[in-house]
Amino acid sequence: MYAFVFVFAVLFATIDPVGANASDDSEVSHRVLLHGKTGLVIVERDGSVSWQMPWGGIHDIHVLDNGHLLTRQGSAKVVEIDPATNAVVWEYDSASANGNAGKRVEVHAFERLADGATMIAESGPARIIEVDRDGKLLHEVKLVVDHPNPHTDTRLVRKLENGHYLVTHEADGKAREYDSRGDVVWEYEVPMFEKVSRRGHGPEGFGNRLFSATRLANGNTLIGGGNGHCVLEVTPQKQIVRQIHQHDLPGIRLAWVTTVEVLGNGHWMIGNCHAGPGQPILIEVDPETNAVIWTLDRFDDFGNNVSNSTVIDR
Repeated sequence: MYAFVFVFAVLFATIDPVGANASDDSEVSHRVLLHGKTGLVIVERDGSVSWQMPWGGIHDIHVLDNGHLLTRQGSAKVVEIDPATNAVVWEYDSASANGNAGKRVEVHAFERLADGATMIAESGPARIIEVDRDGKLLHEVKLVVDHPNPHTDTRLVRKLENGHYLVTHEADGKAREYDSRGDVVWEYEVPMFEKVSRRGHGPEGFGNRLFSATRLANGNTLIGGGNGHCVLEVTPQKQIVRQIHQHDLPGIRLAWVTTVEVLGNGHWMIGNCHAGPGQPILIEVDPETNAVIWTLDRFDDFGNNVSNSTVIDR
């Protein structure tokens, strides 16, 4: 399957530039890697699909410095793919390695570190590990989990410049920062905003099952609010200084907010999963004004479950 080159028709994105750059699409469109119903896809700035590979569901994805892709295969394996050949050139199976044999393990986050090691968040064992190219365990941090479940212990996890780990605990509704020993040095519980919990993955549901957390250059934390349909910027003192909620963007309905990337221009790129037809799966927003700069609406092509994306030309 990995060597199989998928043949496809050229598709075109619905690109809705808004604001100061609206007259020049080259200033507001983006090159994006995402996962949709057809698998892994690279969408070019003009909306065409330049690369595609059949692939199962994921919860994290990265473009490495060498152009390879780091993502998940199945529920517990982390793999590196060479898109030139569609070959898997490295893999690590958390279901069986380094003490996990016989345990229920799911992996929802990982990251290639500057020293070449790979960080992996293991839900079920509730730990973060770092392994080398041969799979040797280099470091381990145990996680605090209030509502343990291999499917919801964690979502996205990132290692910070200070060596700490910023972890989103989906079922707990909390973002926690751990130091290298595993001590929690900061914690933020996503508020319910005086609303009641409602079941559902789409816009009908509600809760505080966050998906992502990013530490900003100013020291604040940017949170993708999952089924809370929101994006929050929170200070170290846990004050919300910027927020976007389900119906705050004109003509847009937020559903399960997943990845939130900070672009080079300071804008936020918001992943909008399970939002249904007629709603964008990616939204670029100016956080100073909440102005929508660009959207990608490809429901017919990519479906309703685009859980992850990354902007290649950020």
